[in-house]
Amino acid sequence: MALLEIKSLTHFFGGLRAVYDLNLTLHGGELMGLIGPNGAGKTTVFNLVSGFYRPSQGQIRFLGHDIGGLRPHQVTALGMARTFQTIRLWNSLSVFENLCISQHYQLGYGFLQSVLRTPKFVRSERQVKKTAEGLMDLLGLGQYALEFPKNLPYGLQRRVEIGRALSLRPKLLLLDEPAAGMNPGEVGRLIEMIRWIRDEFKLTICLIEHQMRVVMNVCENMMVLDFGETIAEGRPDEIRQDSRVIKAYLGEEEPVHA
Repeated sequence: MALLEIKSLTHFFGGLRAVYDLNLTLHGGELMGLIGPNGAGKTTVFNLVSGFYRPSQGQIRFLGHDIGGLRPHQVTALGMARTFQTIRLWNSLSVFENLCISQHYQLGYGFLQSVLRTPKFVRSERQVKKTAEGLMDLLGLGQYALEFPKNLPYGLQRRVEIGRALSLRPKLLLLDEPAAGMNPGEVGRLIEMIRWIRDEFKLTICLIEHQMRVVMNVCENMMVLDFGETIAEGRPDEIRQDSRVIKAYLGEEEPVHA
């Protein structure tokens, strides 16, 4: 069974067609890139898959469940996590608190149990803290545990955001432009971290990225969108040489007049 299966996915914003007849299958352990020029529909696909938009047409199945009409928290509960193009951290909470609070939706205790501090509450809270501490150690964030994310360099903020997504114990991780705003050194570390996360956490990863250095060095397979339509699929070396992709990114060559 495919982890994620998308069939004939189409979405309109009013009269504007943002995604058209998209078909995609992801299996466990894949590391795939979704690329295309600005406005190609990439983030719209992520928003459709993660429950932020409801598809106009088509089907989205995740782990055998039809998720086309589910809300984001319901999709998350099935085992999908994502990051966003613009970092969305709780800047009034510390790094440690960010990694703790993201886990609370799955703890299974109620308000009364938290007030009475029942054994289940105590055990759950202990596990939350253990998970957060483990992620900080794995992602090199331990020394920043008490810092507010807004005070950290951009690359570390991205790492906190990825850590928060990992705290949900996902089976599929969607990364929306993880290298945005990073300097070359941070991009290099990000490339290594994405590979390591896939192997360490046994995840399937799909990422959107404009920096070709990232997708060409990380992704095993790629899909290219232009004006909401799929124009190419394949390995990075195939995509790099595809004339349709070159045209979409660079535009049609003007005829030379004598």
